[in-house]
Amino acid sequence: MGASAASPDPNAVYPLGSSRGESERLLRQAQDLAGDSAALLDRTGLRPGQRAIDLGCGPRGILELLAERVAPGGRVTGVDADPGHVAMAAEFAASRGLASVEVIAADARHTGLPAGSFDLVHARTLLVNVPDPAEVTAEMARLARPGGWVAAMEPDIEATLCYPPLAAFDRITELNAAALARHGADPRVGRRVPELFRQAGLADVGLEARTQLYPPGVSRRTNRLDLVRAMRPQIVQMGLASQAELEELDAIVRPHLEDPRTVVMTGLLFLVWGRKPA
Repeated sequence: MGASAASPDPNAVYPLGSSRGESERLLRQAQDLAGDSAALLDRTGLRPGQRAIDLGCGPRGILELLAERVAPGGRVTGVDADPGHVAMAAEFAASRGLASVEVIAADARHTGLPAGSFDLVHARTLLVNVPDPAEVTAEMARLARPGGWVAAMEPDIEATLCYPPLAAFDRITELNAAALARHGADPRVGRRVPELFRQAGLADVGLEARTQLYPPGVSRRTNRLDLVRAMRPQIVQMGLASQAELEELDAIVRPHLEDPRTVVMTGLLFLVWGRKPA
């Protein structure tokens, strides 16, 4: 496992920060979205002996899924801007015996890695957190070899619902979107990804949408609430809400979402893939 000499400020890329709670949320996310990520990888035909990279991998990402598909003989690179998450991802790979995985610290917008190095370039819930996602998709296309694939899974919060309705949930949704917008990020980026891929020069762009509607017991059910919890310091600092209001909202919304009778959909997930022309 290795890391580059440069260790960029993670908040320059990832507004959710690197608290212990956020790291734990990302680890749960990796588990909960594994099936969706596997379906996305199916669209790319990644096979043994190839090279793949996971941009913005966090403490786990899809490193294990990639390693399984490129074995034997393939290589996987994980990239994250947060040195803490780089260390966690490297430790995760070592604990799973994933000798083919290397994790480095780098900015997903400008990795410094050689062009055309990978058969598959992947990112999951990364574009939603950066001010200019076109910078990342351009870098993804640059890293892919001619004939290689680029794939991304990104959310779009437009189709959000909670039933029975709850004003506190609506407020949480509003704060989530407002906090990301203050960072210049777009919580509805999912619908834009196909066009971003085309602008980056990719061809044969495919698209699939999946609802983020989860049963009780799945951590993604409370994801919107958990995102706001991760961004509490920024939300308070921005003057969007007080600490007291945030604590009260959490106390109201969490049991409502944990109630099995509540129907909650936190948006759509767009699975997008495209090929770099040979």
